[in-house]
Amino acid sequence: MTRTKVMAWAGGAVYLLMVGLLVGGAPRASGTVHGVGSLLAASLLVGMVRRTPLPALAMALLGSTAAVVGPPSSAHENLAASYQGEFLSYLAVDLVLGFIVATCARRASLVAVAVSVTVQLLVIGGFAHGDNLTVNVVIGLLATAASCTVGLLSRERREHAVALRSQEVAEAVTAERLRIARELHDMVAHSIGIIAIQAGVGSRVIRTQPAEAREALRAIEATSRETLSGLRRTLVALRQADPAAAASGQAPLAPSPGLADIERLVAATADAGVRVEVRRSGEQRPLPADIDLSAYRIVQEALTNVVRHAGTGRCRVTLGYGDEELSVEVVDDGRGARGATENGSAHGFGIIGMRERAGLLHGHLSAGPRPGGGFRVAARLPLPEPVTVAVEAR
Repeated sequence: MTRTKVMAWAGGAVYLLMVGLLVGGAPRASGTVHGVGSLLAASLLVGMVRRTPLPALAMALLGSTAAVVGPPSSAHENLAASYQGEFLSYLAVDLVLGFIVATCARRASLVAVAVSVTVQLLVIGGFAHGDNLTVNVVIGLLATAASCTVGLLSRERREHAVALRSQEVAEAVTAERLRIARELHDMVAHSIGIIAIQAGVGSRVIRTQPAEAREALRAIEATSRETLSGLRRTLVALRQADPAAAASGQAPLAPSPGLADIERLVAATADAGVRVEVRRSGEQRPLPADIDLSAYRIVQEALTNVVRHAGTGRCRVTLGYGDEELSVEVVDDGRGARGATENGSAHGFGIIGMRERAGLLHGHLSAGPRPGGGFRVAARLPLPEPVTVAVEAR
């Protein structure tokens, strides 16, 4: 038995001792004195109420009943005045009862309510007389009902809070799963598309043009190494749930890609047979990490779709650095709607992932065939307002 439990039971024993001293030591005191005194002594049961509420209720019933039936003055005159105030001791029982209803199982709560009401009604019926009988019965029932109502409200509020926390946890897990799925899709799809193209080229020219075959194999090797490195960084980041382990430097992580890596992405796409023209407008400046990564992934996925589905040898990427938003546009003159569906492929999630990335940043993404042929992906990502520091003139 732990120290806290010992102290809780010691408090219960002291409570019974105090009630006994109150009843036996002041037999001729008024019933109100006994009732108020036993009610105040119930504060010693706080430890038991928190840890063992049902035994605490039993002690409260025993002490409150002793405060009513114990005084020898019950044989004296003016019984009504003597016992009218002693029933105040049952307020301690009602407080414990409310705690039980709020925290214990419903079956235990029902048993506790039934026992408490039965004991109170029997004692009140045996020691109250005349008009005081009706008044004390009504007051006792109302006090019990009030404590049970407060307990039920507290239980419902706690259960509602638990349900909300569970829902928040589930939503957070779902959001994290979607984020990981998007990151892995954008990371792997582009590389696998390039590898597939290069492998096809190498297999066709391996006998007639060995130099080009070696170049295709070199591109496959470089792309595979880069993809494996990215996957390793992602898996290490997922495994480092402990911030101390992440800060210990056991597995340092490379920074996430951004628009500064567009040229490397363009070179990899060119190796796959698609020449990319990059245009920039506006004042180029550092962007928040989430916007920078999302813009890069949108361009990456759009180029992947061009390589895999457009059937063209060129496309254009336009980056617009506005005052309030970053605009990203990827257009090609390929097969258009025949080469890519709403999801970027017949069974893929490319455009869905791009839309999710833009939506998480309160941006907008549109994707569809161009009127003059080809396909167009356009995203607008809001930028935070620049922080300005006021300088006082001297």
